[in-house]
Amino acid sequence: MTVEAELLATHPSPLRVAAFRRFVLANLVSATGSAMAPLALAYAVIGQGGGAGALGVVLATNTLPTIAFLLVGGVLADRFSRSRILFLGNLLAAVAQGVLAGIVGTGHATTVSIAACGLLSGVATAFTAPAAQGVVNQIVAPEQRQQANALVRLPGNAVKVLGPVIGGLIVAVSGPAWALGWDALTFVVAAVLLIGLRLEAPVAVGSAVADLRTGWSGFWSRRWLWTYTAAGTVVVAAWLAGYQLLGPVVAAEHYAGARSWGQIQGAFALGLVAGTLVCLRWKPHHLLAVAVVTGAGLVLPLGAMGLGLPLRYVLIAAVLAGVGLDVSVVCWTTAFQSYVPSEELGRMGAFNGIGERLAIPFGYLLTALAAGVWPGRVVLLVCAGAIALTTVLNLCVRDVYRIKRQPVREESRTGRVPVP
Repeated sequence: MTVEAELLATHPSPLRVAAFRRFVLANLVSATGSAMAPLALAYAVIGQGGGAGALGVVLATNTLPTIAFLLVGGVLADRFSRSRILFLGNLLAAVAQGVLAGIVGTGHATTVSIAACGLLSGVATAFTAPAAQGVVNQIVAPEQRQQANALVRLPGNAVKVLGPVIGGLIVAVSGPAWALGWDALTFVVAAVLLIGLRLEAPVAVGSAVADLRTGWSGFWSRRWLWTYTAAGTVVVAAWLAGYQLLGPVVAAEHYAGARSWGQIQGAFALGLVAGTLVCLRWKPHHLLAVAVVTGAGLVLPLGAMGLGLPLRYVLIAAVLAGVGLDVSVVCWTTAFQSYVPSEELGRMGAFNGIGERLAIPFGYLLTALAAGVWPGRVVLLVCAGAIALTTVLNLCVRDVYRIKRQPVREESRTGRVPVP
């Protein structure tokens, strides 16, 4: 029996690990609120008289503190218990969403107050995102990473199928405050579950500043990592600016408003579920190349809405985009966890996160300004074109094809990760 076969027999499924089940449950609970939150936030801004410009300010304010504190979060994730960081970060997010629900529900919401709550949520994300990067590596066997990454996403994606539709109905009937309040409650429950993971802190050697310097050297030495991050800077900004900012605005102008936008988000989530199921069965050899190609599916719903296609075609495009995105995320996460040592995952994840988020505030603001000059549909097509062009350029990087699934699990035997 091969080493890989022996390991697979020893670890047949990550769901047999109690800590992994707890981690999956925490993600599921949090997803029930997060599935409704973007729609509720958008219509909270629209409800108090704001348009694309006001929504752009709110979304940019949510992103800026994440960028500002992400490196700090990455260093802490490689020095302290990741479960404790996730606990505190989720509590902070609960406070932010709870206050937001209160001011929206009492009719005291303004663009400034909504943006202030978003700023607090952005700080929480800066600490939880890098910590979450290293959890799977600490609780499952290396050869089960792709399955574990898919299983972590599966329950949350399933919730997102109905979550936006239900959220759209709640917003249409009762207003956005109820959906925001539920999101706050789910953060509290997730925090309690995550502290129960009791993950050991990574062994820290040297100062935090030295860790940061070492992290930057490691990030820059991995060409596949920084080029993928650079491409993500454009792709993520164009997708969020087009979908999250202009999507609800275009839905309000040309479709049936919150109800149609909820259906589009539900279709996208249905695609995410299908993509997760694909990843449970399909294990591509060229992990990073597949991640790049399948991520380009985000062009489809932006293009469909930009061309003014009927809602049924937009829904089909959203499903296909969801399939591609989830395959992309699972393949990318598996490659990242396989080629970066566990003790560096927080910092590498932080550098990657900063890179992918860096252009988001500018994308929101630029898109909001452009939407004031050109029709929203035209701006959506520009966003789709930016994603397509960036994907082609990223596929021209030779190192993208060197990040492959390892046929022999040397890490399982020696504790070392493969070097591309």
